[in-house]
Amino acid sequence: MGKAIGRGSTFERGQAGFDAAVLGTSFNARDPGRRPAVVVQANDVDDVIAAVKRARAEGLTLSVCSGGHSWPQNHIRDDSLLIDLGRMTAMTVDVDAMTATVEPGRHCGDIDAMLAKRGLFFPVAHAWTVGIGGFLLQGGFGWETRKMGLGCENVLGLDVVLADGSLVHASERENPDLYWAARGSGPGFFGVVVRFHLRLHRRPKVIGLKLQVFRIEHLEEVLRWADEAGPSVARSVEFQMVLNRKAMVIGAPGIEVVAPVLADSWREAREATAFLRRNPVVKKASVNLPLLPAPLGFVMKTGEKSLFMPGVRWRADNMWMDGPIEPLLPHIREIAATQPPSPSHVLWLNWNPPPSRPDMAFSVEGRTYLALYGGVRTDADEAAHGDWAGRHMRALEPYAKGIQLADENLGDRPARFLSDANMARLDRVRAAYDPDGLFNPWMGRAN
Repeated sequence: MGKAIGRGSTFERGQAGFDAAVLGTSFNARDPGRRPAVVVQANDVDDVIAAVKRARAEGLTLSVCSGGHSWPQNHIRDDSLLIDLGRMTAMTVDVDAMTATVEPGRHCGDIDAMLAKRGLFFPVAHAWTVGIGGFLLQGGFGWETRKMGLGCENVLGLDVVLADGSLVHASERENPDLYWAARGSGPGFFGVVVRFHLRLHRRPKVIGLKLQVFRIEHLEEVLRWADEAGPSVARSVEFQMVLNRKAMVIGAPGIEVVAPVLADSWREAREATAFLRRNPVVKKASVNLPLLPAPLGFVMKTGEKSLFMPGVRWRADNMWMDGPIEPLLPHIREIAATQPPSPSHVLWLNWNPPPSRPDMAFSVEGRTYLALYGGVRTDADEAAHGDWAGRHMRALEPYAKGIQLADENLGDRPARFLSDANMARLDRVRAAYDPDGLFNPWMGRAN
């Protein structure tokens, strides 16, 4: 989805421009075939309130979209009213208080650029054009979140339009149950967040990137090393690997070992990434670059352009896991062997979460994260590879703790994304705030 331009309008099904308004809410070029009854492109809070009241009056369910980066296009539902928040992008920063307020349609890259000018930082999404609204509701796995906490942990409060059309504030002291629910319920949240209140941090002084690239024949050796090294990697490093049919530099099937580091000095950054220099299989690397400066905005835009380019039809799926890598190696080899053409890719992410989190809806994570992103451009490729991500994740279910909502595939493969206790509590809070079921929940769930 491109940056919204001009004032928004309301489109009824069958009206000129309706399909463009619907499909324009998604960066995914797939047409899901579903269509709402109405699309409201909200310009402000008053538009949101009016849309919620209209949905109630006309007996329509509600869906909400901020930046359009939902892989399964969860917000596009048949016969619903879709509120597009992409034009609500206002942001203010209080440098002294180290806080900010931001509307949900603001792109994460724009937020980071604004904060960088003030020497401040917020753990935004890895891709520039992700809207902050959906990113924070699902948890917020972004830059420096292994060190600063998930994006949702840095949310101090939210302004929410409820199912009855009222506007309320939610925080630890006001409507605390709503505040609890908003941090981790993702597309199943039962309100429209129109403003986030954020806790900011001092910006790291150094942002660097260390890269190694291996040919796919070394897959098992590289994965064994990464799995063993992961728990000891500094929390300032985002240690990850990407399986790519056209790996960087070599242009052939390979494993991109990518390690961004955010630190307060180059000495600290070099020490944090020293494990890559000591990699026991480093001599087999086709590419082994030194630690290089990497402005965050440049990395965000480059990653988005190389991995998530426009005009691609996407299907994604994922899993959290705690167990050893060895039993998964044959499966991952098969995933690599059947990988659709580029830009399809596989992400292995070293996560190793902290021992505890604040009390919030978000409640499922693991030592390691594995995600599959199947991207195709033609009908023939979609017919051949459309089930690639879901099929392989079904095979890996015995090893999974659950999934992350950021890369969910719940409509095709229901899976666990909250603890049982938190799901039960969330259902109770939903019943209190949205007793008539105005807001569409997730497309599927396994809890």
